[in-house]
Amino acid sequence: MHFDGYDPENGPFYDELFRAPGRPRAGLEALVRCIDGLEAGDLEARQRAAEHSLLNLGITFTLNGENGGDGSERIFPFDIIPRVLTAREWQRLERGIKQRLEALNLFLADVYGERRIVHEGILPEYLLETCADYRPQCKGLKPPQGIWCHVSGTDLVRHKDGEFYVLEDNLRCPSGVSYVLENRELVKRTFPALFEQLSIRHVYDYPMRLLETLRFLALDRVDEPRVVVLTPGRYNSAYYEHCFLAQQMGVELVESQDLVVDGGYVQMKTTRGLERVDVIYRRIGDDYLDPRVFRPESLLGIPGVMQVYLDQKVALANAPGTGVADDKAVYAYVEKMIRFYLSEEPLLRNVPTYVCSDEEQRRYVLCHLEELVVKATDGAGGYGMLVGPHSSAEERREFQARINANPRGYIAQPTLSLSRVPTIIGGRFEPRHVDLRPFALHGREIYVQPGGLTRVALKRGSLVVNSSQGGGSKDTWVLAD
Repeated sequence: MHFDGYDPENGPFYDELFRAPGRPRAGLEALVRCIDGLEAGDLEARQRAAEHSLLNLGITFTLNGENGGDGSERIFPFDIIPRVLTAREWQRLERGIKQRLEALNLFLADVYGERRIVHEGILPEYLLETCADYRPQCKGLKPPQGIWCHVSGTDLVRHKDGEFYVLEDNLRCPSGVSYVLENRELVKRTFPALFEQLSIRHVYDYPMRLLETLRFLALDRVDEPRVVVLTPGRYNSAYYEHCFLAQQMGVELVESQDLVVDGGYVQMKTTRGLERVDVIYRRIGDDYLDPRVFRPESLLGIPGVMQVYLDQKVALANAPGTGVADDKAVYAYVEKMIRFYLSEEPLLRNVPTYVCSDEEQRRYVLCHLEELVVKATDGAGGYGMLVGPHSSAEERREFQARINANPRGYIAQPTLSLSRVPTIIGGRFEPRHVDLRPFALHGREIYVQPGGLTRVALKRGSLVVNSSQGGGSKDTWVLAD
């Protein structure tokens, strides 16, 4: 029996598959029976086959020098044992993500418009003015169809109480959906009989739904709008995904040198001459988008594209300026945003967050560093963090100095007991911590892809799931009713 000796440790942690040793959670018995029914060595052989497929398919990410890497491409580690959500669990998550995205869209329109949320004392104005991703160039901006964030990836974690909490909102250029689609194909080939037994919601139509969302943004020529995917190039860590999505949608993958502003429109260079572009799904940050408006030294953007955008002759997804809602200090106020803009109670709760620019909260953080996780408000990828319970006295002194020198730059949160899933480690099952990133599309309506990307911390005891920190991924199954 493959799961013999597996200890879910459901006291300190929530195990996604077992409620007690040898006792699967309700609805997941078939998965455990299928795996336990495999002959000795068969499971490891299927894991190796999946890894070989990843290599042949070129499913990689690039670990850049800024992330401690050498710029080489690496296979994204993958574990064939899926993470499973019941229909009831997913329904609540789906509703909560839609509610959150609706409120954040209203917040972005307000931030660059009337700022009611500031005037009514809900959000301190200094958080906006000191946010690294606030774009004053976007004041008064009216994006196509009134939508700011068209593609989002909400990071969720499950605590030992079994409840999901929102860890981050990713509203700029969230990545990882290509792995969701490829992971599903790998697991379907790995466990074909199990897919016949269980009713699992599909994910394969995401590219077409993404294309529909982008086409919805076209301001004219609505019958045949030209959509392109703008990539910074092959050295970007998510370049594989850029290529994958462009290919799946049947649209052009372009770099800055392929586009030019001419005659008041964005035009793509082709063998037939210049052809107008209507919608740009950009996978580059605001700073690099237009050297005439943002960073003048940028070679990745399109000179003049912002003026065409302001003239409503091209649509950009996501809209410039959405990063202000990704700031970790602003995140602390999202529950208040939901109450303010929607007059509803949040369906998904934030992780409790201490904003270090608040004097009283900062004092608490500095006195409890050994208990907390400290993050830079503009940080990403699992870098620049202090995990208090695993830190040394010297590391805590260093972060104390950092916080005192730049209080606005840090937030702190309690250390959560992230849920765990059985994972194949060295030919046997061991529990590993996971998070979840469901992807949502906001076009004519809001669509949330069932499941999302489950990232797994492959290092024993680690809570950091990022691929740049040694993390991998799993397929995420959502059971149908």
